[in-house]
Amino acid sequence: MSMRDDVLEPVDASGQGDVKRRALGILEKAFDDAEAEGVPVDAVAHAALFAALTTLVECFGEDQVARLAGDLPGKIASGGYTINRVLQ
Repeated sequence: MSMRDDVLEPVDASGQGDVKRRALGILEKAFDDAEAEGVPVDAVAHAALFAALTTLVECFGEDQVARLAGDLPGKIASGGYTINRVLQ
């Protein structure tokens, strides 16, 4: 498994195990806390995305993160980041 497959993939409840689920739980709590303080969730999401991308660049470099970002449109369109999607 490559580094991209292991680290840079969306959190999958059936996949990567406890570490990514715990990390997602921490972020969900931060979103809830910010919303409770009156910060719009879209502002928090933009800030979180910026923080995530800058951290990934620090960890893996611009080229690797640019490749990851290039894959995002297809993953988003196919539901890879939709948590509560309705299947018809």
